[in-house]
Amino acid sequence: MNWSNFEFHSPEFLWLLIAIPLLALWYFFSRKRESAQLTMPSVKGFNVKGSFLPKLKPLLYLLRLLALTAFIVALARPRNVSVSKKTKTNRGIDIVMAIDVSASMLAKDLRPNRLEALKKVATEFVNRRPNDRIGIVIYAGESFTQTPITSDKSIVKRTISEIKWGQLEGGTAIGMGLGSAVNRLKESKAKSKVIILLTDGVNNSGNIDPRTATELAKELKIKTYTIGIGTNGMADFPWSKDPRTGKLSFRKQQVEIDEALLKHIAKETEGKYFRATDNSKLKEIYDEIDKLEKTKIEEFKYYNYQEKYRDLVLLGLGLLLFEFILRNTIFKSFI
Repeated sequence: MNWSNFEFHSPEFLWLLIAIPLLALWYFFSRKRESAQLTMPSVKGFNVKGSFLPKLKPLLYLLRLLALTAFIVALARPRNVSVSKKTKTNRGIDIVMAIDVSASMLAKDLRPNRLEALKKVATEFVNRRPNDRIGIVIYAGESFTQTPITSDKSIVKRTISEIKWGQLEGGTAIGMGLGSAVNRLKESKAKSKVIILLTDGVNNSGNIDPRTATELAKELKIKTYTIGIGTNGMADFPWSKDPRTGKLSFRKQQVEIDEALLKHIAKETEGKYFRATDNSKLKEIYDEIDKLEKTKIEEFKYYNYQEKYRDLVLLGLGLLLFEFILRNTIFKSFI
């Protein structure tokens, strides 16, 4: 028996078990009055043979107590409960993460750099969205759909792990990144559509105005969360690349993020703007977005009850029958 699935439907009846030891005590102190006694000054003239049967007479009362115990436990309705669960997602969310992969994402104000810090946090975010579809758009001077919207999280996580600087031409085309993400979601049938747009700079490239892309997202009811990633002040930015070794050189440079634009995008699409100044703040932002965009899931539980009280009733009746037979056969001459 699996005791973890065992329960009593009416456990209040178990309080009646208190009567069992009380009845046992009552029998112990009153048992001598139940047998007829003949007082004689001496039994030397009688040939008395000892018998063990009278000593077993309390067995009859014990059988009654056991039968009563079985009936009380049966009243409490012992049963095994097996539970099966079925979940139903009644409101799926389609999410596109638009990720800036310009050279400035290699800045070292986040550890080891902005891009690697983002990849780690984004992967954790994907792990927490088992019921949603997710797509990946990357952008720099132009934009590219790295992974269309899919429910296969292994593909999404592999895509994130393979993101690297140099995949696209230089610059930061925020409008094109947002436009590509909107294009991925425009045919979506999901009840909720979300874009997470991350950048560390200003819009300085591309042929799509960010405000035009914002209006399109608003029209299609696509909520956009914008994230500006980068510390306040100066940071180590990649400055040049050694043509022989391929090694990057870094130098201090002022961090510039078009927060006004990112706030505008978020406000117009009923999203929210965040600023990630370090690794922990970036993680907190994705945690908050995860809480804000929850997929509604219905969980149905099916209970199967296997009643055990019938066995106890039969046991109690069997004990009473056994007691009746003993009382009217073996112990008949001693009662």
